[in-house]
Amino acid sequence: MTSPDAPRSRLVDGLRLGLTTFAMATAGAYGLAIGALAGALAIGLRAADAPALLTSAVVVGVATLASRGLHLDGLADTVDALGSYGDRDRALAIMKSPEIGPFGVVAIVFALVIPIAAIDGLLDRPWWAVLAATAVGYGAGRVAATWACRVGEPAARPDGLGALVAGTVPWPAAVVASIVVGALAVPAVPHRPWQGLVAVVAALAATAAVTAHLRRRIGGVTGDTLGACVEIGTAVALIGVAW
Repeated sequence: MTSPDAPRSRLVDGLRLGLTTFAMATAGAYGLAIGALAGALAIGLRAADAPALLTSAVVVGVATLASRGLHLDGLADTVDALGSYGDRDRALAIMKSPEIGPFGVVAIVFALVIPIAAIDGLLDRPWWAVLAATAVGYGAGRVAATWACRVGEPAARPDGLGALVAGTVPWPAAVVASIVVGALAVPAVPHRPWQGLVAVVAALAATAAVTAHLRRRIGGVTGDTLGACVEIGTAVALIGVAW
């Protein structure tokens, strides 16, 4: 006999799946918005004669706070887990631990220093190129998370954020998000319209390699590994547009 709560449960599950799919499929748009606001802040600070290094540090700090530092935390937990060389269960236990080890600390330093240095290096470009570069940098990082949640990508554990979003994003949605970010990358590097597109491709390729390694190592994605994909994708994309 069917429980009277079954239809309601199916409806709730359907709504939850729809919302999570939409959120992950449109993560790139959120990243583009954060990056555009970061770029606008950088342009404003430079117009007020703020030093370039200080400007880039403030911009990266604001962008990090906009996500409440969750992606940095995920990166640190992921790197600590992979650096442990323990088995799958040990790695997943390290990810759930609230403590951050030495590998995680170094990863956080890199994840902050690289964007600061990259943005510092592109502030002498025209305002529209600065805006495009920062938008694409943060947008590419979020699209990397979209790809990590594509259909066919498993979750590493049966609970948590990874279980909620893994395998929910249709491939066409991930492709469209990549094309949009790639197109917006064209004006990021004056006189070299191809370089921004290469930066986006490199960011997505790097995070695809990380996701594939995590699939072999721990069985799939978790909320922490999605944060790692965001930070790695952002760093690689910003390096690419700033080079």
